[in-house]
Amino acid sequence: MEEVSAFINVACLYIRMKMAEEAAATQVAWVLLYVQGGIVEVWKNNLLDELAKGESKVESAEQLFAKIRNDFGETLEEERKIEQLRTIEQRGRTCNKYMQEFKKVARGSSYEGRPLIEEFKRGLNGAIRRKLAKAEEPPTTIGEWQERAVRLDKNQRQSRAEEKVLRMNVARPGGNVQPRGERSYGGRGGQITWRTEGGYRGRNMLNRGGAQTGPRRDPNTMDVDRGREGDRTCYICGKWGHMAKNCWKRHKRRVVEML
Repeated sequence: MEEVSAFINVACLYIRMKMAEEAAATQVAWVLLYVQGGIVEVWKNNLLDELAKGESKVESAEQLFAKIRNDFGETLEEERKIEQLRTIEQRGRTCNKYMQEFKKVARGSSYEGRPLIEEFKRGLNGAIRRKLAKAEEPPTTIGEWQERAVRLDKNQRQSRAEEKVLRMNVARPGGNVQPRGERSYGGRGGQITWRTEGGYRGRNMLNRGGAQTGPRRDPNTMDVDRGREGDRTCYICGKWGHMAKNCWKRHKRRVVEML
């Protein structure tokens, strides 16, 4: 309807400015000159035949515009809606935005039932469409398809966002996100990590030969904290406030060995 109204408005404006003094038949002929293409071309030829035979009641441009509105207003609008419905896609948008635009375009398209569902499925992203189609109980109505597609898209986007945050925290130095079942302690040689399931894993820590793999300290610099035992972490028990040589667990193990 918008395209029909735009054509009529432009034609009226031109007739008033340039052809106001022309005869009504000339005005009608000029308007029909710009009615071209597809089904309207057939409609124009039939109208010209009726005018030639004197069977048509169109005698002025105003009557011609009224006939155009009556014959093509709703038809052209419906065709435009159908064309939009067949090309609309979700792409990078959220499914909710895609659904809202789909509902807006679907109004007045005369699509309903299975054809409407198929057009909605076609525009969905492939991952969402396949997952809903393979569900134990696939949606059967357009309302179910729209509701479940929006919910699934929202869950997938939230899951990807959480995974992205988790990867950033793990990759960032000093990140406080640890794998489940692990505990970490900071020692003099670096970070030491124990796995609760058994076994041992570490990074920047003592290697198999007992040497430190962490960053080396310049031997010419003075370590002001060397004599402060309270600022140390024991790498045997993992507790703060003493060194390994004074660890009570170490002394307890020696007593057991002597017995």
